Amino acid sequence: MQIILLDKVVNLGSLGDVVKVKDGYARNYLIPQGKAKRATTANLAEFEARRAELERLAAEQLAAAQAQGEKLAGVTVAISRKAGVDGRLFGSVTNADIAESLKGQGFPLEKSAVRMPTGPLKMVGEAQVDVALHTDVVISINVVVTGDN
Repeated sequence: MQIILLDKVVNLGSLGDVVKVKDGYARNYLIPQGKAKRATTANLAEFEARRAELERLAAEQLAAAQAQGEKLAGVTVAISRKAGVDGRLFGSVTNADIAESLKGQGFPLEKSAVRMPTGPLKMVGEAQVDVALHTDVVISINVVVTGDN
């Protein structure tokens, strides 16, 4: 299916690109999320008429994400969990736990913004975790997991 991207999509394209994707990806994700429209002649004409407005909105979102990223850079999140003698946690620290802790520090984030490439944290100690505020703004934060006995 041919679609027009209304927002930058990772590994697909940026605003205004006409790309071909699988039907299910377009129907089930891109179009309902408002990230794309079908590439019909009417939609192409409508997009060209609104192009300046969409570019301005995208620039504002990027600027807001960069401003929040500057505040978030260097933040350390401390999470305490019950742990065994050897330092392994009973359970784990997930992206939802980190997002909740950041919300308590005044940084409201969705849990999907917290990226944990190695999976949940299962040991006591420090770890680097990425927070994606925008497709172009990814900030690293420190997570310190301490053990309760």
